[in-house]
Amino acid sequence: MLSAEVFTPRISSQPLKNSTVEEKCVFNEEFKFILLPLSYGIVCLVGLVLNSCSLWMFICRMRPWNATTIYMFNLAVSDTLYVLSLPTLVYYYADRNNWPFGEGLCKAVRFLFYANLYSSILFLTCISVHRYVGICHPIRSLKWVQNRHARLVCVGVWLIVTICLVPNLVFVTISARGNDTLCHDTTRPEEFDHYVHYSSSVMVLLFGIPFLVIVVCYCLMAKRLCKPNSLEPRRAIPSYKKRSIKMIAIVLVVFAISFLPFHITRTIYYTSRLFQADCYTLNIVNVTYKVTRPLASANSCLDPILYLLAGDTYRGKLRRVLDKKTKFKHITAWNVGLRRGDRETG
Repeated sequence: MLSAEVFTPRISSQPLKNSTVEEKCVFNEEFKFILLPLSYGIVCLVGLVLNSCSLWMFICRMRPWNATTIYMFNLAVSDTLYVLSLPTLVYYYADRNNWPFGEGLCKAVRFLFYANLYSSILFLTCISVHRYVGICHPIRSLKWVQNRHARLVCVGVWLIVTICLVPNLVFVTISARGNDTLCHDTTRPEEFDHYVHYSSSVMVLLFGIPFLVIVVCYCLMAKRLCKPNSLEPRRAIPSYKKRSIKMIAIVLVVFAISFLPFHITRTIYYTSRLFQADCYTLNIVNVTYKVTRPLASANSCLDPILYLLAGDTYRGKLRRVLDKKTKFKHITAWNVGLRRGDRETG
């Protein structure tokens, strides 16, 4: 069976020589050579700016850290490492699937995509569980939710993601196609079946289980937040409830935009190829999968919005920084105006 990077770029009016349904299909992927460079370029620029600002805020303006800040910092590190790898993919797809950077960098770039994808999911899960414990078990949270526990959890997340993705470094490789060099997103054609089984296991472990945990936590949180409290005014919504509702909404939006469509279309795509679906089905599935890949990358731009809207400390510190800069500009402009007035009167 041919891997995506082998059979999909064949843009031709003649079917391939081999006899399987997939190999007879002709895939017109002109859209990919426009969509992917453009979308990856936008994600790279926007993500680099937003995550650089976030890292600067975390390191320079938000000491000491609490548990939520620790999770958000690690999330920002993951996003930054990924967006730094995107210029190579922009060049690769803009040059119509020609990879001049060698096998090692091909493996590293593909590794960083999945490392960012699954570490983001796990850190969002950590933030969600942390908020759930604080809302539903406030007394126990004093013992459970501590900075040293958060640091240990973050180390565990990085180790789990790295261990689970080590086989990906083995599967991913490059191959020649005419005068071009392909950087496979999956693996060699003869290893594709094994790759599908491996990828499916990783998806269940690093996406399916965390997603289930998040849904359960948010259902319990929503039930608790909607429960009336005799100590609170009936019409007023306490600030901590507003923060938690924002957190629920933002994380679910990130999953709905980035993670869920990508995993659904990728599963259908791999399954269709594995069971040799008809050519029409393969074409539709191939297009939908390629369209959702930039959405998965877009989580690097959505995560900073999470810090801004759901992180009160982050938002407060950022507002102070912006206020100081605004005041400094006003004072500078005022001083310049005074100097000009003195010169004119003199």
